[in-house]
Amino acid sequence: MSEKPVFDIRDLTVSYHGRAALRDVSFEVEKNEVTAIIGPSGCGKSTFIRCLNRMNDVVPGAKVEGTILYNGQDLYGRGVDPVEVRKRIGMVFQRANPFPKSIYDNVAYGPRALRMHGNLDERVQGALERAALWDEVKDRLKRSALSLSGGQQQRLCIARALAVEPDVILMDEPASALDPIATTRIEDLMHALKETYTIVIVTHNMQQAARVADRTAFFSVERSDGVDPTGILVEYDLTPKIFTQPSDRRTEDYVTGRFG
Repeated sequence: MSEKPVFDIRDLTVSYHGRAALRDVSFEVEKNEVTAIIGPSGCGKSTFIRCLNRMNDVVPGAKVEGTILYNGQDLYGRGVDPVEVRKRIGMVFQRANPFPKSIYDNVAYGPRALRMHGNLDERVQGALERAALWDEVKDRLKRSALSLSGGQQQRLCIARALAVEPDVILMDEPASALDPIATTRIEDLMHALKETYTIVIVTHNMQQAARVADRTAFFSVERSDGVDPTGILVEYDLTPKIFTQPSDRRTEDYVTGRFG
């Protein structure tokens, strides 16, 4: 028997200024797995992943309806602190966004801001080790994070997320701006991190989803009013099934390149 899901998403609808960007999404995200979100541009992948740590709270005109249970607790319930949500559910963005500070200060930023207890040097080192970056930067921690390569900067951003001891890591196209070697490093890192963390990744790269994900959700677009596209969940299943025996023709068309 599996443990209860980390996320139980029920009838999630997200609109911006009254226009639905995502409608009636329901599925569960399992613990210590990589879940990939795939689909064409405009289907609401990034909108969806931002709901999981309440980042849409800060988007003007955004309205989130439905229910997201996180370890059984309503993520949008009264009294839930969004800052605590984002501590437990970290985010890594499409483009590496290190602060214009030293490598050390980038990783230490979150623990300092949250006034976390314990030895800060050990916390920084531990996060860099888990992000597979320590050996490359241990002798230059005081140098600017902007001196790192693109792939190293992205792993630094992963280390920054790990430093505050999250349960979940959200990744929005984390390798789209990286070369193939750096992409492989990120993918290898995801395989290692899922032993400890639950990972949700948005990717346009179907081969990447097939390589790294345990389960995959395929989102697509409907134009119910004939004008504005709305993202919908078409199918969610084990990744091998999505790519070899999908249940929905729309999924098959997308993964075989016949979409559109």
